[in-house]
Amino acid sequence: MRSVWIASPLAILADAPGGIVLRGGRIAELLTPGQRPSQPVEEVFDASQHVVLPGLVNTHHHFYQTLTRAHPDAINKKLFDWLMALYPVWARLTPEAMRLATRLALTELLMSGVTTTSDHHYLFPGGLDDAMDIQVDEARRLGIRMTVTRGSMNLSLKDGGLPPDSVVQDEDTILADCERVIGAYHERGEGATIQIALAPCSPFSVTKSLMRACGALAEKHDCRLHTHLAETHDEDAFCRAMFGMSPLDYLEDVGWLNDRTWLAHGIHFSDGDVTRLGRHGVGVCHCPTSNMVLASGQCRTRELEAAGAPVGLGVDGSASNDSSNLMEGVRHALMINRLTYDASVTHLDALRWATQGSARCLGRGDIGEIAVGKQADFALFKLDELRFSGAGDPLAALVLCGAHRADRVMVAGHWRVVDGMPDGIDIARLRAAHGAAAKRFL
Repeated sequence: MRSVWIASPLAILADAPGGIVLRGGRIAELLTPGQRPSQPVEEVFDASQHVVLPGLVNTHHHFYQTLTRAHPDAINKKLFDWLMALYPVWARLTPEAMRLATRLALTELLMSGVTTTSDHHYLFPGGLDDAMDIQVDEARRLGIRMTVTRGSMNLSLKDGGLPPDSVVQDEDTILADCERVIGAYHERGEGATIQIALAPCSPFSVTKSLMRACGALAEKHDCRLHTHLAETHDEDAFCRAMFGMSPLDYLEDVGWLNDRTWLAHGIHFSDGDVTRLGRHGVGVCHCPTSNMVLASGQCRTRELEAAGAPVGLGVDGSASNDSSNLMEGVRHALMINRLTYDASVTHLDALRWATQGSARCLGRGDIGEIAVGKQADFALFKLDELRFSGAGDPLAALVLCGAHRADRVMVAGHWRVVDGMPDGIDIARLRAAHGAAAKRFL
């Protein structure tokens, strides 16, 4: 792999004003002003017009939902009503539509500065048995790191759950495919490109038996666990009515209260819940945009971090966001957390959640930070748009002035976005094909 010197950045989220030297896909040196690399490099990139961040890490998404953004049946609804409106629509998902939705979401994420993402796919209508294979294929094609979560639902309307019968699977089918996907794709160790996590959807769409079985599989194969939890008051009421316990007690009852687990949303936790989450190292993905769109509530980020729980960021599904732009989500995180707490929540807090915090949620210590030995994953932004004119602090300007599109993105030492455009993707063609597919869901 080529050695690269990203030289003299306008600003950088690290103590490296002279730039970064990359060798073998890792960070080899952080330079002081005027310092040069200790050994010759093959490429020098002048970053004097760029603000350099660690590659952003998205810890919760639903790629397939790009096909139903601002859907007329679902706008202006809270979570349960929103789900009930869209489940019958999503039941029409096909492999071809799934591929286009995945490609579009990954492309959007890359263009916003994301170098590692996860996706929570739990919808398996007939004919979509290869959903995980499609996602791995598309992630490899774009050169982005991905934690592919083999999601699942087995508690349908007839069983007292929310989803229709046509999109759920039985437990044996789910567990067999979990084993298959882990065996085919799960990479362990530093520098992993594709990792697998197991992700039963939520307490209102899966059985306790499935939750426990997935927990056992994750321990057996050393992979992570993910689910939605404590997103709304309705979910709390459902758990108490269906299982006779709170969402967090449910999590402990099925054996998931451990540092293998990260949760989506994690809004409605008591003080005692927060203490327990921190004690056990359970991560929480804060989804500020969708939480505001669905009026679900405000994540207790400050208390969770103080308790020791990793806090990351996620865009969430593109039918509740309705975009796949994590840099936009960083700004939303800053704003909603200032409203929740006060102005002492800073742009650096929001950037930390989108980088180091998200990496911790995914169980990774090799990404999310610009430091020697870490993976060479970066997002570079220019401040040449009108929105940035007059900005004094470049790092703060990215968040406060609303940066949403990276000029360059590097993953594992390779440029994946150059001059704002993703390598190997015809944007106009993708937009046309995805748009045509989305019309079938109206």
